[in-house]
Amino acid sequence: MAPLDSNVLKLAPDAANPSYRTAPHNIEAEQSVLGAILVNNDAFYRVSDFLETKHFFEPIHQTIYETAGSLIRVGKVATPVTLKTFLPAETDIGGMTVAQYLARLAAEATTIINAADYGRTIYELSLRRDLIHIGEDMVNVAYDAPVDFAPRAQIEDAERRLYELAEAGRYDGGFQKFSQAMKVALDMAANAYQRDGKLSGIATGLRDLDVKMGGLQRSDLLVLAGRPGMGKTALATNIAYNIARAYRGETQADGTTKAVNGGIVGFFSCEMSAEQLATRILAEQTGIASSTIRRGGITQSEFDKIRDHTIELEQLPLFVDETGGLSISQLTARARRLKRQKGLDVIMVDYIQLLQGSGKRSDNRVQEVTEITTSLKALAKELNVPVIALSQLSRQVENRDDKRPQLSDLRESGSIEQDADVVVFVYREEYYLQNKEPRPGTPEHEKWQTEMDLAHGKAEVIIGKQRHGPTGTVELHFEGQFTRFSDLAHDGHLPERM
Repeated sequence: MAPLDSNVLKLAPDAANPSYRTAPHNIEAEQSVLGAILVNNDAFYRVSDFLETKHFFEPIHQTIYETAGSLIRVGKVATPVTLKTFLPAETDIGGMTVAQYLARLAAEATTIINAADYGRTIYELSLRRDLIHIGEDMVNVAYDAPVDFAPRAQIEDAERRLYELAEAGRYDGGFQKFSQAMKVALDMAANAYQRDGKLSGIATGLRDLDVKMGGLQRSDLLVLAGRPGMGKTALATNIAYNIARAYRGETQADGTTKAVNGGIVGFFSCEMSAEQLATRILAEQTGIASSTIRRGGITQSEFDKIRDHTIELEQLPLFVDETGGLSISQLTARARRLKRQKGLDVIMVDYIQLLQGSGKRSDNRVQEVTEITTSLKALAKELNVPVIALSQLSRQVENRDDKRPQLSDLRESGSIEQDADVVVFVYREEYYLQNKEPRPGTPEHEKWQTEMDLAHGKAEVIIGKQRHGPTGTVELHFEGQFTRFSDLAHDGHLPERM
């Protein structure tokens, strides 16, 4: 069949009359798909999973596809005979009536086997047209942008539109055979067997926590919550350092690099600067208090120790974004960019309550947090990486005698509890006991001192929710002056006493 005449004006390519290009399209592919559908309606189900009306270039083809789809979905037959009654009879299509054009589509149709391939061609050409529109908008806005529209805002908007297009430009969804899912599960088991610690997920570097959780699982949203002063950020930086330090990559057949152990970490620090975060990690690893490092009260040997650790830390695949007031759409775009440019295996977000929704400032904070947690979970699935998001707890914890946190203590807890695959609380009894010291010399003080000795240097990590594992409590060792968490030495692990 001869393709439709697009009636595109073509001018001679000279300075006075520049040439104009028509948008990418393939009329023959569109005719072939429509013809296949009219001959065998099953062809519609081969393409309808990814091909929409808007993807057709020719308006009459959009109308035919939309009308045929409507008939087929309600169980009716879409043929040239049934279809022509729903289309304007007076329409002229290259000198043919609607009835003649439909009959010709059916007469010269491709086989149903090729329908999906032609459908993908139409789809990809539509994506190219969308790319052209985005590019044209970028140029026009850059030329005519209002004074109060910053270039950075345009960059963020263009990135958002491009990534939305990239996400929409996938036709690999839908059902898959269960055997494929079983193969993925077997691969996961094999990787766990080969990985250090025999874990299915990425090791946090904290032995007892890894045993309880099996490591950090890909596509999981893990919420790490606690009251101020409990050490949420310290635990997050400890885990980030451990993962980055253990990183070992392996080049795949397609040229990409896959983490065999550890991982590349992206840390969104909405509260602390990158320099503060680096100082914390230095303190954790050198055993020199961060306050001492900041005020310069260190010896020559301590300085040499800091310098040596700095050289090691500079090589870590740990990337920090210290932007304050980040919106969830900006965070998502930056995470995707890092994944594409450097690779990405774990995302840390410190913390949820400092993020903003993608829209205008909302008075309904619960609704905004719902959007944030839903987007973080979607990002974890899309990039296939664990996302660890820190969260504040409400003050109602302080009103109870037992101040161990519960799921109901999460601020704006509904969406956080629902979207999270794992919820972990950090609790330190020592923090609360310090503020309740009785007068020295009294019996109460002796009892308090005994409790302090038992609680000193200990932290509890309470797993309040875990979709694919048990809940419970893991005890860790905590050194406050270095903001360092480590494995707690149990009696069974202690070396033999002399």
